[in-house]
Amino acid sequence: MWVRRSAAVSTTMRGMTSIAPLSALPSRFWADLTTRDFAHLQASGQAAHTVAVLPVAAIEQHGPHLPLSVDATLLQGVIDAALPQLPADLPVLFLPPQNVGLSPEHIRYPGTLTLSPATVIALWTEIGECVARAGVKKLLLFNGHGGQVSVMDIVARELRTRCDLLVYSASWFSLPLPEAVAGQFSVQEHRFGIHAGEIETSMMRHLAPGTVHMEHAQDFRSTAQDRAEQFAILGNGKSAKLGWQMQDYHPAGAVGNAAAATADKGRAVVEAAAVQLVALLRELQALPLSTLRSPTLA
Repeated sequence: MWVRRSAAVSTTMRGMTSIAPLSALPSRFWADLTTRDFAHLQASGQAAHTVAVLPVAAIEQHGPHLPLSVDATLLQGVIDAALPQLPADLPVLFLPPQNVGLSPEHIRYPGTLTLSPATVIALWTEIGECVARAGVKKLLLFNGHGGQVSVMDIVARELRTRCDLLVYSASWFSLPLPEAVAGQFSVQEHRFGIHAGEIETSMMRHLAPGTVHMEHAQDFRSTAQDRAEQFAILGNGKSAKLGWQMQDYHPAGAVGNAAAATADKGRAVVEAAAVQLVALLRELQALPLSTLRSPTLA
């Protein structure tokens, strides 16, 4: 569930005249506004200084102990924790979340939902085009699923090409965490526990404890650990990538020490990621539109 909050935003921005305060808008959420609200944002010039956020997640298996909703739940949890921290003068609008994404690596497990790469690219790109038509110039693709990072890169460049939209993509799990939080998990867990492991299970124990079945949680050792011990290049995690399905890493569909998960660790991750999301949105809003440039042709 998305928590409805008012979006009070202030004053003027350099070089603009008669900018309507965002406090006049009823919500932080795109879908709550009327078409008259967007017309006013365009006419005042404020739309060009607003950041739209498109949350993208997945509905896919997460081992024997977690529900298919993990990626959507964690992404939403970070956003919900960030909302009360957004400064009143930070113009941000959250688009409707896209919770079914690209998950073909999990299709051998019943219940997983996935779109094709072409469908995901078309869907997110067309939503971005709608954002641009509304006069908004900045978009953040905010992600909760590691399997679609490469798709975000494609969509971001496509929107730059088609719409001159300033687009950044980020995932909650790529945001920098303070050592006091990151240090609660081992280096091995950070590297190999990438799906339904200790971190995700801890976050779910905090956000949706009734959906977690700890009696089925265990230390799911990833085959990537074996390759890291055997191969200097194939196993270093940087130089070469495997075309994989989840069962290639562990037949149970999970990797990492889920049995060590606690709600307190999960709360710390959610709260720290929320702080970093607010900082990211501040930076994106401050980034000048002149970041996008025209070529100099001889």
